[in-house]
Amino acid sequence: MRRPQRRAVAKQSRAKDGDEIRLLEAWIDAGKPLPGTKPPPPSEESSAANARVRARDVVAKAAAGDYSDYGASTRFDELPLSQKTKDALRKAGYKEMSEIQRAALPHALCGHDVLGAAKTGSGKTLAFVIPVIEKLYREKWSQEDGVGCIILSPTNDLAGQIWEVVRKVGKHHNFSGGAIVKRTGIEQEKERINSLNILVCTPGRLVQHFDETPNFDCSNLQILVLDEADQILDKNFKSQVDIILSQIPKARQTLLFSATQTKSVKDLARVSLKNPEYISVHEQASTATPDNLEQCAMIVPLEQKLNMLWSFIKRHLKSKILVFLSSVKQVKFVYEIFKKLRPGIPLKCMHGRMKYEVQQAIVAEFSESTSVLFSTDIFARGLDIGNVDWVVQVDCPESVALYIHRVGRTARYNKKGKSLIFLCPQEERMLEKLKATESKIPINVRKPKVEQLEQISQNVAAVLVKFPNLQQLDDGPDDDILYPKKPNTDANIYGLDDILSPKVPGSDTHMEPEKIEELAARPLKKKKLKINMHRPVGTRVKYDDEGNAIDPLASLAEEVGPEDVIHKDKILQRYAEMLREMQEDDKEDKAQHKKSLHEKKFEKKMKLKRRRQEETDAVSDDSGSESDRNQNMSSKGKKKYLNNSDDDEGGDAAKGGDLLAQQEALALKLLGKMHD
Repeated sequence: MRRPQRRAVAKQSRAKDGDEIRLLEAWIDAGKPLPGTKPPPPSEESSAANARVRARDVVAKAAAGDYSDYGASTRFDELPLSQKTKDALRKAGYKEMSEIQRAALPHALCGHDVLGAAKTGSGKTLAFVIPVIEKLYREKWSQEDGVGCIILSPTNDLAGQIWEVVRKVGKHHNFSGGAIVKRTGIEQEKERINSLNILVCTPGRLVQHFDETPNFDCSNLQILVLDEADQILDKNFKSQVDIILSQIPKARQTLLFSATQTKSVKDLARVSLKNPEYISVHEQASTATPDNLEQCAMIVPLEQKLNMLWSFIKRHLKSKILVFLSSVKQVKFVYEIFKKLRPGIPLKCMHGRMKYEVQQAIVAEFSESTSVLFSTDIFARGLDIGNVDWVVQVDCPESVALYIHRVGRTARYNKKGKSLIFLCPQEERMLEKLKATESKIPINVRKPKVEQLEQISQNVAAVLVKFPNLQQLDDGPDDDILYPKKPNTDANIYGLDDILSPKVPGSDTHMEPEKIEELAARPLKKKKLKINMHRPVGTRVKYDDEGNAIDPLASLAEEVGPEDVIHKDKILQRYAEMLREMQEDDKEDKAQHKKSLHEKKFEKKMKLKRRRQEETDAVSDDSGSESDRNQNMSSKGKKKYLNNSDDDEGGDAAKGGDLLAQQEALALKLLGKMHD
């Protein structure tokens, strides 16, 4: 008899959720902030205890119908959030809101489109995860409703980190979701993706499901989130983002967040933002990087960068250091060389060619221990690693925005951090860009101490001789380590002469280049065949009726008559008909799929109902009368004959007696003959 109690509890819980949803909707509508408004600065007079008391008063007044203005809130428990979300936030340790959260959450909870920009490590992830959870909760979303939210991330690692935040905030809700990354196979994802409510994925993986997964439907999408929006809207993801936007409804809420935000009208028109709220909490700040970040740069010749990096690591053996390099080849080469030289601190490396599980394991190890991690720019965006002491950039970044994202891996959440960048003499123009007024990057230039520089060139050469396979890392010589390529770099930073004419290691930069004598070209021994690409293949000359020379193949072509003219209008009309037929077929497939889901649900309910009826009948049978039990026990010892009545039983008994008498008479007769 426990199931009826569970049904009653579930019914009571649904009624409670309905009352809470109505309260939240009324509260949100009553305290809705005006477009373009920002929250006032928080008052420093109230203590944490007073803030908790004020939060309880706000909730009590809202329950009584006295709704407060939540636009000036400083704590999560003062916002119109569900109790399940508040409990999850409190258990995860989230109490006070950051600047971007105070500015973005009131507008996002109201259903406005938001375009948010804030410094790295300021809590942007929570600023869009909370509105996602609350939106689906107020809509009473379930697994049968399908995909309700899509969160796009540029990398698999960042998608996995976002999903962990979603799990923390939505742990008390009944939503389904997952991170659609390369961790699992595409076939396993196809089986479950239609039943997931929240998808956290990269654009490429989502497009693959649109192409390969049957009946993958996002027509009910409620909210779209673009994390690191400036990179997702870049030309590298343009085709994939266009496909995604064509498959989702335009009547949705859209949230865009990044540390370096774009306001391009062309990019925003692609995403179909409706009167978005531009939120840049650090727009008036004096710096574009965290205030607790100490930044410095060194002008280092190209051939001395490895020596400088080795010397820096040897002098910071008790620090957690993140080293950025330009390519996978550089990461693998420097990691293997330094590992053979043993600097006295654990070394790790990470790049995009590693499997997702390996990357996650490396990130976890780096988070928990003091070590040096060599990485490509896959680590530059979004990943949250605590207590990183130094960020070292061996190569010049491609842009100022990438520099901001790189140094943002340290000095997170008001903690202190330091960064160092090595620049070649020909890259000093990048230093000028960083120091420019519009960049707002306070960076100091330091001179390297040459007398303390450890020379490891001979040690590196010895390692290469002992381990020849290191010379062929990534199928190429190690010249690219010393002279890295600069793809997609700013033309104002790198001069053309600097790229085409790199300096030779060990040469004096002040000496004039030596003149190289030109060698005479070796004469060809054999005459090469010259082929005229514009000359017809055939050698015969053809003439038309008027005596003009024509192409030999032209004489074989048929003349085009008026009936052979291509009618573009008819072709377009045919394409339109085909598109209409495909849309009708898709509509029928979706209706059939929805019908099958409802049938499965109805069949499940009927099975449950029959099971409960059987349990009820069993209970009623056990409570029968005592006379029925006695009657059943008395009938156990009797023999039963199937398909025979009482009269038939009497007739069979009489026939059996006659047969016995005949047998006795026959036996007496035989006995008498034996005596005779």
